[in-house]
Amino acid sequence: MELLSLKKRYNVQRGSLPRFKNVFWGFPRCGVWCDERTCFVDAKFLTTKSPGLSGLALLWILGTSLSAVAIGIDLRMGHPFYLGSSLSIPFLLAAIISGALGFWAVPLLRAFKTGQFIREEGPQAHYRKAGTPTMGGIFFIPVAVLVALASGPTLALLASSALVLAYGTIGWIDDWQVLRRRSNKGISPRIKLALQVLFAAAFCLWAMASQPDVAVASDAITNVALPLGLTVPLGALFWPLAGFVLVAESNAANLTDGLDGLMAGTGAISLLGLGMLIEASHPDLMVFCAALSGSCLGFLVHNHNPARVFMGDTGALALGGALGAVGILSGNLFGLLLVTLLFFAETLSVIIQVGYYKATKGADGIGKRFFKMAPLHHHFELSGWSEIQVVSTFYIVCAGLVGFALSLA
Repeated sequence: MELLSLKKRYNVQRGSLPRFKNVFWGFPRCGVWCDERTCFVDAKFLTTKSPGLSGLALLWILGTSLSAVAIGIDLRMGHPFYLGSSLSIPFLLAAIISGALGFWAVPLLRAFKTGQFIREEGPQAHYRKAGTPTMGGIFFIPVAVLVALASGPTLALLASSALVLAYGTIGWIDDWQVLRRRSNKGISPRIKLALQVLFAAAFCLWAMASQPDVAVASDAITNVALPLGLTVPLGALFWPLAGFVLVAESNAANLTDGLDGLMAGTGAISLLGLGMLIEASHPDLMVFCAALSGSCLGFLVHNHNPARVFMGDTGALALGGALGAVGILSGNLFGLLLVTLLFFAETLSVIIQVGYYKATKGADGIGKRFFKMAPLHHHFELSGWSEIQVVSTFYIVCAGLVGFALSLA
């Protein structure tokens, strides 16, 4: 009734929302925005089409599928069903704890006024998400770390957990600055990158110093394993590559975190896939991956469309750091590349967009855009796809990449 009265009383136009210089008031949940004289209604709020797959249904499909895969792998490989030796137990335990904890943490984040500020240059349909609590990584990342450490701490597990918490702290500082300044700008990109490089360097130095002498040269961590039993011995060049992987993975995960449930779901798939790749050689890191994957799924209970909380940089940077750390310590950088190729595509779309815009910039200082918007998920969104269509498609692609990586292992 409220929407109908607005249509009669004001000059309401059906279509995409313009960029108002002064938005006086609006109804974000109804997609209605007004300036001094005109009201606009986002077209998707006036549609009579069936909504199709819901965010909750997508959560159930993903959760059931990942749980079945984790249990199936344990049965096939003969893993005992206890915390330190299986995929399914840490996965399910972290999922249950994270999901339950969210019912307390999300209202608390809302009470502390941690509402997200939406960037002006983003998709206009996202304006209705303004005010949704962010910084959700502050509760589901520690759950995963504690579950993993409860399985029996090893040096690799402790180092990976420390890096995850360090990268999560960088993200928390950035999220806090966004809230303090009441804008979408956190700490400066240079400071953020410097902190990421600093922690990556510390992690690589520890990994370098802690490597035992190996009897067979092919067993060294500096050899990158490839399909068909091939290896590439990088020697000292491995460590700059490892540092780059950590920084690149964390930023790629952060770029992917742009739609409701996107990073949480794809992160859960990628982490569980990476855990399956290394289950025979590094059972401690397998448990670490499973716990993080399950914690992502538990977070998705509150982050599925329509999201009640966002993970923020606190969660996204930590997840990217976790993926990079496991890939490095397990000597499986090629497998890591395959299972996170979707995140790489998101990053590449931003690089292409910026490069193309600068290359085509004319005398007026305005260039052309290769994509409608970057990262890649926004391009599909502006092409007419719904958020759930984009997210579900990215889940399928990510699962396909994991399957491909497993087939080559």
